[in-house]
Amino acid sequence: MDVYGKALLDYAHEKEEGVLMLNTSYGEPEEMPLWYFFREYEDMPDLEKMALSICEGKVLDVGAGTGSHALCLQQMGLTVTAIDTSKTAVDVMKESGVKDARQVDYFKLEGEKFDTILGLMNGIGFVGKKDRFADFLKKADDLLASNGQIFIDSSDIDYLYEDEALPNDHYYGEVSFQYEYKGEKGEWFDWVYFDKDTMTQMADDLGWYCYFLETDEHGQYLARLVRK
Repeated sequence: MDVYGKALLDYAHEKEEGVLMLNTSYGEPEEMPLWYFFREYEDMPDLEKMALSICEGKVLDVGAGTGSHALCLQQMGLTVTAIDTSKTAVDVMKESGVKDARQVDYFKLEGEKFDTILGLMNGIGFVGKKDRFADFLKKADDLLASNGQIFIDSSDIDYLYEDEALPNDHYYGEVSFQYEYKGEKGEWFDWVYFDKDTMTQMADDLGWYCYFLETDEHGQYLARLVRK
């Protein structure tokens, strides 16, 4: 059940009746305001505006959702391929005017080259586990042109463990989520948040430079990765 996609479609068609909830592995459920997925440029945080302003060439928008970032990039004159694993989200993107919206898994994309890979709204989280960051970069090496770049954002969630020790059986940034909408629950899925030191070290080990361009008041940061 694509609970996430159903919620987006209802909002896009002005049929919103329920609330999209995010059940978490670490605490109480969180309400996800649906309007936030449909933001226009002026409503985006400075971190996202920065990322969009420095994208170059042909852009791959990973986990594009409703296509809000892809639409901005199109308006800036860039060529954008927006991908998401949710068919319904891709339908919403197409209805919104995204020219090249595809239902495809990032790891299964083949035969194309991009100048920029973009992943916003905790975009790198989709890899699910710390160890899959290496797979992400290996795939990026195949997909990026020779001078290509990656822009991703994440945050350090060590604040969740202020009153307790960090887990010793897994990386503390690894969590699980489940969408719930109108009484229907989706499948649980893995998500991961990276602290800066971990991201830097893993990127360095795999032959990438990692630069931190912006950090907001909530600890969300924007990283740029380029090959060494």
